[in-house]
Amino acid sequence: MAVTLAAVLAPAVATNAHAAPEGCPNLYVVAIPGTWETSKAEPGRGMLALAADGLPGNSQTDYVAYTATAFPWEGEVYGRSKNEAVAGARGLIADVARRCGNTRFALLGYSQGADAAGDLAVEIGTGLGVVPADRVGLVGLIADPRRSPLDNLVGPPVPGAGAGGTRLTGFGWLSNRTYTFCAVGDLYCSTPDGDFAARIAGFFAQVSNADPTQLGNYQTLGMQLLNDALAAGGLGLLHDQLNGSAYEERKKQVDDFVKSGIHQSYPHYQVAGGATALSWLRRKLTELS
Repeated sequence: MAVTLAAVLAPAVATNAHAAPEGCPNLYVVAIPGTWETSKAEPGRGMLALAADGLPGNSQTDYVAYTATAFPWEGEVYGRSKNEAVAGARGLIADVARRCGNTRFALLGYSQGADAAGDLAVEIGTGLGVVPADRVGLVGLIADPRRSPLDNLVGPPVPGAGAGGTRLTGFGWLSNRTYTFCAVGDLYCSTPDGDFAARIAGFFAQVSNADPTQLGNYQTLGMQLLNDALAAGGLGLLHDQLNGSAYEERKKQVDDFVKSGIHQSYPHYQVAGGATALSWLRRKLTELS
């Protein structure tokens, strides 16, 4: 069961007959931190606090604590960890929605948290979520491992897609309120189309601890990946990307990426008009507050 932290609740102000019930915020923000930013044992807020803490007006922010370990390509642990995050965020929104009929919601995620937040946004945007889509004012996904080239990217263009493969349905009724941020060179959210070794690893991370309701989507994603690989060069290409020397080269590439700090650059990564990814999201949340 997810733990929540740093609830920031301004006093409710009953100025007219339409004031929110006591304890119900006008805006409720659920933020899912990234890998290594939080855990069940040591809950933390991570970089999303720069966007979501101390918002004006009658707003409240809660952070989902979950296992939050492993790279997307490290297999079984990742799938279980992400599902914990989805369930935790879903539960927070459902609880507030039951008590507070007029509260609007915002959903944020970074890295593995963006993977989870994006999946939950798909549920809501396609009519299968715990609240109607019109109650969600904003979804912000930073370094989303399932970023699609069709997603609403804020900032400079980046190649490829997320390491975990794209979400087949898109965000439905939340498409015009869902924003994604991906720094140039961030391999989590910008894996080159021709890097099949990384795409295969990302796919197997997604299907670890698989959701039975998503089996059709997993099958479609797997077939897309196989067809892309065959069209690009087939088994010979896969062998070249998966053999021993390629493994050593990939290990160095990943080590260099981790050391570069690109994946942690979003507090100062500029996306539009001098705003960083996090200050851009904070401005949007302030407008909703």
